[in-house]
Amino acid sequence: MGCKVIQDDGYSSLKDLKLEIKNTDDVNGSLSLCFWLYLPADSSSFPSNILHQHNSDINSSAPFLTLTANKEMVLYPIRFIVQEASNSDEMEIPSAKSKIEVPLNKWVHIGCEVSSDISRLFINGEITGEMCATCTPDGLKNISLYGANEDDPIEGYVHGVEILPVMSSIKDYFVKDPPLQLHVDGLNGTGIEEDTDGAWIVVGGKASCRRNFSLDVVLMDAFGNSVNKEMEVVAALTYADNGAHVEKPDDLEAPLLTSYDGTEFPACDRPSQLVNGRASFKLKISQLSSKCDHKLFRIKFFIPKMEKGYPFLEAYSHSIRCISRNQNPLPSTLIWKRSTSAIHVVSGTPWLDGSSVEPMNNVVHEAKPTPSSKRVKFGQGNPFVTLQSDIPSKQWDQQSHEGDKPNGRSLHLEARQEPHEQSYNSSCDSDSSEATNSCKSIASNGSPVSDAAVFKYCLGNLTEKSLLLKDLASSASEKDVVDFAMQVSQFSGCLHHRDQIRISKRMIEDGTKVWSLLSQNNYHVSWDNTIPVLQDQFMKISCYRSRFLTQQDFEVLKRIGNCQELVTQENFEKLWCWLYPVAFSLSQNGLNEMWDSRWIEGIITKEEAESSLYASGNSLVDPGTFVLRFPTSRSWPHPDAGNLIVTYVGSDFVIHHRLLSLNFFHSCGGKSLKEMLLEERELSRLQRITTRSLRLS
Repeated sequence: MGCKVIQDDGYSSLKDLKLEIKNTDDVNGSLSLCFWLYLPADSSSFPSNILHQHNSDINSSAPFLTLTANKEMVLYPIRFIVQEASNSDEMEIPSAKSKIEVPLNKWVHIGCEVSSDISRLFINGEITGEMCATCTPDGLKNISLYGANEDDPIEGYVHGVEILPVMSSIKDYFVKDPPLQLHVDGLNGTGIEEDTDGAWIVVGGKASCRRNFSLDVVLMDAFGNSVNKEMEVVAALTYADNGAHVEKPDDLEAPLLTSYDGTEFPACDRPSQLVNGRASFKLKISQLSSKCDHKLFRIKFFIPKMEKGYPFLEAYSHSIRCISRNQNPLPSTLIWKRSTSAIHVVSGTPWLDGSSVEPMNNVVHEAKPTPSSKRVKFGQGNPFVTLQSDIPSKQWDQQSHEGDKPNGRSLHLEARQEPHEQSYNSSCDSDSSEATNSCKSIASNGSPVSDAAVFKYCLGNLTEKSLLLKDLASSASEKDVVDFAMQVSQFSGCLHHRDQIRISKRMIEDGTKVWSLLSQNNYHVSWDNTIPVLQDQFMKISCYRSRFLTQQDFEVLKRIGNCQELVTQENFEKLWCWLYPVAFSLSQNGLNEMWDSRWIEGIITKEEAESSLYASGNSLVDPGTFVLRFPTSRSWPHPDAGNLIVTYVGSDFVIHHRLLSLNFFHSCGGKSLKEMLLEERELSRLQRITTRSLRLS
């Protein structure tokens, strides 16, 4: 038996794959084969062959493994055993067919098992198809398997090709040596805005005007775990429409620059080192979209060590529109309303002071860039929800809201653009000397948390916040955590971090216990075993006994955690950091009744919410119709985690998404949240989602 594969850290093109079976004693009348497969979406079409079989004795070739037009895998028997079937169009060749669609731009593990009486097809370690077909030791003699040839309309890559010994388990090889893939982590990006058409906006151009923006890339294995490898990553600027590199104009600067210690270098000359599987880039763009036929750009990240340029070791950012400092983005389709209220800049977002809130018909508003406020940044400047807590902080709430109550109880609906991937940097602009002195005075009054930790949290990105809170939860008491939340609120001049800090200790401790009980010290657990545990924990945290999570809810949760059929601890933590704040929010007075009565939809995506607002004929429903949902892109410790978004049809017949700011709701008795919502001029009727068709992006 032989295996001929061009080696490059274990990766090769599918068309270079060749397996020869010469010694039938090795396989003893059976064949077990497995490998990882990657199919790029932009260079593959279907149906297509994946593997061909060739018999040198009779000089014949036939498909062995194929993909249908629906991207479903089909395994055929060893051809010459049923070669008579080729002479009869009426005889159907048996095959093992999978009903699972093979994903593109993602690694998937394929296994084929051919024995004396049955053949099986495996995808990601699970049997997805089987057939009854006989195979004798002579049947495998002089058989060769080849990857897709030049006539097959597919471009694929393989890793970890193995012909397994007799009695070996394909499922065991599924977790062995998983392949790698490079991803852009948009969650930690800063200095980026989002335009009304969904494109990212960065300020670029000449040196005196352009601004830094930052992006992280992460090297992960096929199970979603970060991989620590000593590699360098390079960034390049490309056109979004065709992927071509943006050329450097004569005698001008490189189109993409990177900053080190305040000095700019061409990005292609200064790669970034992967540290614990992550590389961070501080970038600037010298080319404006307006100077390039108004084209959009994308940042391409790649590993120069891999000379072949494998697509799975390349990652692309979202489409970018590079504008000059004084240029406005595309006109918004949303209605912009100015407020006469006093404006405080909080993380780059105007925060309306409650002492001068406009009348009820103006509480639905969006902040425009003004001389006293920055443009709303990508993933920054988020409104916040103040929820009641069992933690004794009533005195702090009264002090912080003194003089803040409006004339009449109004619900604030803050404008939020909600891209698929968002970042949050909480560096507040209110870092005045007064705030600094206030924070220092608290820290000096016996708090075990240092001033440096408070400053680090206020200025850090989400990853840094998460790591700091994990350390704090393992060493500090509940009271220390509450004190830390107060210090952060005072130093930053805003309260929107407070609830995420308060729940951190219990959330982390409960999550650790749940995973320990679920995994039983195993590396991973099956998704099917995870579902009932999540259901039980959700009911326990949210204090519900009548409304359960549905199968559709769990499908969205599975995507949030980036889970496969096998769930790793990293997958579970991602899922837990989203689910826990949601369940905690639902345990609060006012929201629990709305969940029970289905005013709040289940765990739905932004696309599902928008789809529910279309009537037959692809026309929008009446203005004022709305849906309440939880944002799927917000996880702890993001200050919007666990908050509600209202998706509604505005009077301009455009779908809007607004984050509910409930900071006054829980501190004011009287009206229910339902009543307050229906008093809004833009909201009049709740839309129920009767059928769900998942469209996850």
